[in-house]
Amino acid sequence: MANPFTVFAAELLRRPGTQKQIALSAPLADLDVHDPSRFAPDAEADVQLLLESLTDGIVVDGTVGVAWHGTCRRCLADTGGVSVSEVHDLYQRVLTDPDAFELDGDQLDLRPVVRELVLLDTPSTPLCRPDCAGLCPTCGANLNDGPCGCDAPPADPRWSALDVLRGDDSPERG
Repeated sequence: MANPFTVFAAELLRRPGTQKQIALSAPLADLDVHDPSRFAPDAEADVQLLLESLTDGIVVDGTVGVAWHGTCRRCLADTGGVSVSEVHDLYQRVLTDPDAFELDGDQLDLRPVVRELVLLDTPSTPLCRPDCAGLCPTCGANLNDGPCGCDAPPADPRWSALDVLRGDDSPERG
């Protein structure tokens, strides 16, 4: 089976300044990404790239998008979204830049770049929303739905010196 993330780059390498648009959607399985807690089994990476040749390599710019799902780390609600990552990478035949990827002959293998972005930029411990209030530590109620009615936890006397510095001597603050 042909690798959809491999681009034949001979024409680009022959003429510096040449550009090529790449638009593809391929299953995450083609990237060896198998994480059912973060991605649906049929999830695909949506890749939109512009390749531009230089005298010593190819610059790759664009975006990689992937749908993800998970459990909110604060309130345990199911959540999900689409992670879109920017790509700004360099491929070279002779590596002179320590951050560059190696060109293998006339083939440009985008798998390492796309795989890295999918795994690193997709949240492994997501939030359902940035201001998620989480669960009440006493009764377990979802605080996003409103206050739970539990009494405020008693103040820890070890922090009372800070309350004095703050100018708040009320013992009921926790």
